Formats: sequence, structure tokens, C-alpha cells
Amino acid sequence: MAKITEQVSAMALPVVEEAGCELWDVEYVREAGTWFLRIYIDRAGGVDILDCEKVSRRMSDLLDEADPIEGSYTLEVSSAGAERPLKRPGDFARFMGSPVTVKLYRARSGRKEFAGVLAGYENGDITITVGETAMTFAKEEVALCRLRIGF
Repeated sequence: MAKITEQVSAMALPVVEEAGCELWDVEYVREAGTWFLRIYIDRAGGVDILDCEKVSRRMSDLLDEADPIEGSYTLEVSSAGAERPLKRPGDFARFMGSPVTVKLYRARSGRKEFAGVLAGYENGDITITVGETAMTFAKEEVALCRLRIGF
């Protein structure tokens, strides 16, 4: 049986594309005792509230009809965000050369967070450049890699 996120992704993809957007990610998580089903969307030029509303209304109806989740949950549809996490190989390829933040499970050189420019991605290993220095983090070390917006 497919995971809930996989089932919802398959249902959401045509709805999101019909709205002129791209499906970025689907999460099903429990926070503070409540289950949340989150659908993240993207669009060239950015997502607005009307995009989210259109996808949310259609997905709410489809989810009620298909009923892939036992029990109650909260449906949220939102933009992937400017500092979105990178998860799939295609995400890394798309944002190669962009500023990122890499968070580690365990400290390296006394730090768990490194900011740099995404310089490589191979088999889950992430390479960033920090100034003139290249740093590679093994897949097993990385808790999260997300885009970084500097001001």
C-alpha cells in the first residue's frame, strides 16, 4: 500500500497543474497532537493566495471522496517558500549555484549549520562553497538543506 504522501501527491498533481502551478512537496505530520496534511506548490513568479485557495478547495473535495486518511487532520496548501527545503535530486539540480543552508545531525568543527553556495550534489552528498573553500557533507550527516535568502 502506498504511503499517504504518495497517494495525496498522485491526487494533487493534476489539480496543481490545472491551477498553473507545480507540486513541490506533500507532508503528513503530527504537531502538538494534531495531524496536518500540507501541500506545497510553486509557480514562476510566485504563488498567491488565490492559487492556494483554488488547489485547497479542489483537494478538499477529492480527499473527502477518496478518504485516504483515517481520522481527522488539517489540510494546508501553501507556497513552497523562498527558503524551501531541497529534497529530490531535481531540486538540487534546479538550484545549483544558489545560496543554501545545510543543517547537520551532529556538529562538525563545533557547528551544526553551514551557509554557502550549492556547488554539487551526488548520491545524496552535498557540496557547498564557503568563500573559496569547498565543503562536502555526506548524506548521512545532513538533516536539512534549504535555500537561503540573504539581506
